[in-house]
Amino acid sequence: MGRGDLTNAEWDRLESFLPRGGARGGRWSDHRRVINGVLYRVRTGVQWRDLPERFGPWETVYKRHRRWSADGTWKMLLSRIQAAEDAAGGIDWDVSVDSTAVRAHQHAAGARKALPPAMPQKGRPGDEPGRSGAAETGCPPGGGGQIGECLGRSRGGFTTKIHLAADGRCRPLAYVLTPGHHGDGPQLEHVLRQISVPRRGVGRPRSRPDHVLADKAYTSRSNRLYLRRRGIRHTIPERLDQKRHRQGRGSRGGRPTGFDSERHKKRNTVERAINRLKGFRGVASRYEKRAYIYLGTVTLAALVTWLRT
Repeated sequence: MGRGDLTNAEWDRLESFLPRGGARGGRWSDHRRVINGVLYRVRTGVQWRDLPERFGPWETVYKRHRRWSADGTWKMLLSRIQAAEDAAGGIDWDVSVDSTAVRAHQHAAGARKALPPAMPQKGRPGDEPGRSGAAETGCPPGGGGQIGECLGRSRGGFTTKIHLAADGRCRPLAYVLTPGHHGDGPQLEHVLRQISVPRRGVGRPRSRPDHVLADKAYTSRSNRLYLRRRGIRHTIPERLDQKRHRQGRGSRGGRPTGFDSERHKKRNTVERAINRLKGFRGVASRYEKRAYIYLGTVTLAALVTWLRT
């Protein structure tokens, strides 16, 4: 086992969830070796062709990562681990929301306008090939171009933004990709809708946090109305300009928003979750041209964070 590879305990938690069959009725190459190869690349940020020989052919490792990013296998593994943790009572449902900008390498631009054809796969019964990760981005699905691949222009060049919801133990619960110049506030509802932790046995997945903490970027009236409609308590500070505008309207401005400054200190959990994700160099800098493959990279980093926390 090399540095950064899955330990025996981590592998035991994952092995039973992995697909059994390969493409065209064949057999998968050794899952553990290939996953360690993908993890090595995500952790170090090296080019796929520079993977050490102990992981096997680099094409096998890359194609497995691309396939599992497209058909939602990485997302499925993350959901299973979250479900097991929730069943054991290990999730703190005080959820914090924030975002982080990721600088895109110059080679991340220039993707073809048309997506390549989906790769056929024989996995577990009911598995459907397709890019499920496209539904978790704030970019137009199925299109090429910079916006379609979640690449936005800013002063530093091309950037992608990760909007993240983390539990009280600094672990990612849900995330959304957008171009780097998109604002934080409009993505709050989209991020919270991505929270879906399956339950062991009968019951719908849990999707509603006990409490939501966020900074002033999320203090819009529409966000507060959305949280009230879902019955989610929240701690979001009010911006000074909003406070002055409300006071200037007198009784028509409504009551001031409640704010618990002590509870708001717990919002640092999402900052620490972002730091953990960006400890993976493949997440801290985007090298992928396709947004769904980069989303798979973020998902694998989140999966490892859950396994090791």
